[in-house]
Amino acid sequence: MKLSVVSPVYRAEKDLEELVTRIKNAIPSDISILEIILVDDFSPDESWKEIERLSAIHPEIIGIKLSRNFGQHYAITAGLDHITGDYVVVMDCDLQDKPEEISKLFEKTKEGFDIVLARRFNRQDSFLKKLFSKTFYKTLGYLTGSKQDETVANFGVYKNNVIKEVCNLRESIRYFPTMVKWVGFKTAYVDVQHASRQQGESNYNLKKMLNLALDIILAFSDKPLRLIIKLGMTIAFISFLMAAYAIYSKFSGDVSVSGYASLITSIWFLSGCILITLGVIGLYVGKTFEGVKNRPIYIIEKKVNAQQNDKS
Repeated sequence: MKLSVVSPVYRAEKDLEELVTRIKNAIPSDISILEIILVDDFSPDESWKEIERLSAIHPEIIGIKLSRNFGQHYAITAGLDHITGDYVVVMDCDLQDKPEEISKLFEKTKEGFDIVLARRFNRQDSFLKKLFSKTFYKTLGYLTGSKQDETVANFGVYKNNVIKEVCNLRESIRYFPTMVKWVGFKTAYVDVQHASRQQGESNYNLKKMLNLALDIILAFSDKPLRLIIKLGMTIAFISFLMAAYAIYSKFSGDVSVSGYASLITSIWFLSGCILITLGVIGLYVGKTFEGVKNRPIYIIEKKVNAQQNDKS
């Protein structure tokens, strides 16, 4: 049985040797062949040189260098397009996903599960990141009408047929956990230990996290448009009541000339609603425009120990 391990790499030159060593030591005895696919997402440090060095020592390593920084989930896609294993592990390179937990996840697949996801029962992240993650997943769950768990990310074991279906999804906006959820298949969750970051800080600042959240919501949900329709209907209903009240006041003789403040407030409120509506529609149109360009999801600059048959 062959196992493929895919890890996107960014600012991780000091972690890679330990990552590879711990993965090799943690592989279950059932696995006879191993490949480790490290995808350098145009990291500004010496990560690629480290990948080249390690690939010369460990023939199991396949190194892929992207031509620019496409983003974590695009790098994951690049790695998944090169897998040949019967099972696939997707994990981060910063060692917060502990390689020693792979055996526990793989053992669960023997119960007939196609997907076994790692559930981080004690996340070792900053308070701000955990708060944002919880808020984002609750919002995403509401907008997509599906249950989302902020303790589950990319780390997991996936059967080859699941990954093939995920790779068939070639839309321009990539978010691996949601794509896995969309394709379905029999899924299980296993509690794992989450390690603290050993080197540096997370590359996801608040701005990046907000942009990612916006892209995901636009790509996987049309509920914002539905909410706008409901808002418009509510405003129209309130306007109808106000018009009825104005007609009643006129015929009852209870009409005052004053009303400047309420008039200006109404104009500003309705103008704001119109601008919000146009903005949301514009975002969807913009993302649609990006999609119809049909550009490659990623571009590979270099590879080591990899065959020259890409699906990018």
